[in-house]
Amino acid sequence: MVTARPTWAGRNFQLLTGATVIAGLGSSGAQVATAFAVLAAGGSATDVGLVAAARTLPLVLFLLIGGALADRLPRHRVMVAANALNCVSQGVFALLVLTGDPPLWQMAALAALGGTGQAFFAPASEGMVLASVSGEHSGRAFAVFRMGMNGANIGGAALGGALVAAVGPGWVLAVDSASFALAGALRAFLDVSGVPARTPGGGMLHDLRDGWREVASRRWLWAVVVQFSLVNAVIVAAEAVYGPLVAEEHLGGAGPWGLAMAAFGAGTVGGALLMTRIKPRRILLTGTLCVFPLALPSAALAVPLPTAGLTAIMFGTGIAVEVFSVTWMMALHQEIPEEKFSRVSSYDWFGSLVGVPAATALAGPVQDLIGRPAALWGCSALVALLTAAVLCVRDVRKLVRRDAPSSGHHSAPSTEHPAAAEHSA
Repeated sequence: MVTARPTWAGRNFQLLTGATVIAGLGSSGAQVATAFAVLAAGGSATDVGLVAAARTLPLVLFLLIGGALADRLPRHRVMVAANALNCVSQGVFALLVLTGDPPLWQMAALAALGGTGQAFFAPASEGMVLASVSGEHSGRAFAVFRMGMNGANIGGAALGGALVAAVGPGWVLAVDSASFALAGALRAFLDVSGVPARTPGGGMLHDLRDGWREVASRRWLWAVVVQFSLVNAVIVAAEAVYGPLVAEEHLGGAGPWGLAMAAFGAGTVGGALLMTRIKPRRILLTGTLCVFPLALPSAALAVPLPTAGLTAIMFGTGIAVEVFSVTWMMALHQEIPEEKFSRVSSYDWFGSLVGVPAATALAGPVQDLIGRPAALWGCSALVALLTAAVLCVRDVRKLVRRDAPSSGHHSAPSTEHPAAAEHSA
């Protein structure tokens, strides 16, 4: 007997989810492969950080332009073009690694091309996901979408780590290139006939100013974006630079690190599954409380814990971060007008990533200055302190889920009256 698909899981949602799973399988393995490709070429901790920064810097520089373009051009075409660029950059990266030890500048340049593609892809992607689901089922749909994405991360990270150990990082990068090609082909078949035509605005700068006004007018929005401008920076530095080094020196190399990353992916699947079952009323309060566990992986690497302990912490952190991610998307879906979503999303991405290039580039020198354990403990403390500060913002604590959202055309967040307060489900 064939079970009817849920009403919110339309053709576009299925194509978007399938393409994301395919790309995620390649990209999660490539994240492990890139770090070990630099190390295999004789690179140091600083070199690993510089390559990671080279990918993130153009991502930060072009995000706002990418968001504005995605609100002016057909989003699916922006996504396909970005996938094509990532396919080519990762393919050339793989070829260089497979045929010899590429110099650092070549690896950094190709990483920068990949970051450029991501800068245009990310805002358009979130706008397309938003347009593919109804407001009433947005929380469940986002959870299922992210369950597929994070499920791919489990297999991709585990297989990536195993393949790096078995045949080297070049083949993992080649698989990532192929995954971008296939994902782009699927996204080319998205049906945009039902997407309303957008009225041309007053130009790129006008659109950017308009997006900024949407962000600045919502305290809950800019508070969380500012929080993650630092939280993401230290987390990426810990995982992209310190994590592989700790694994290489204390855990046995790429295999155990890939296993820990896969456990994080398994946790995110568990968190997404949880969010298909529950509907917290105070969505941002619930999500922000779940940011505190993000301080634990850095602490585990600082000790460092053995593989089993690190894997368990990564699994629990994955559950927590997924609860935050889904509640965050629920809040954006509920409060932000659809026609402005990509440019607001680009400010979200920009704020969340603006500190990453400096953090990854400085991770090596900071380690040399104060030692790796002290640097990792500092990362952990900063995550906890920033999250506690965000809880002081009233709108973060009071923003609530509406049972019947009206397509996100509200200019101010909905908050409970104190007399009507209830516990999150």
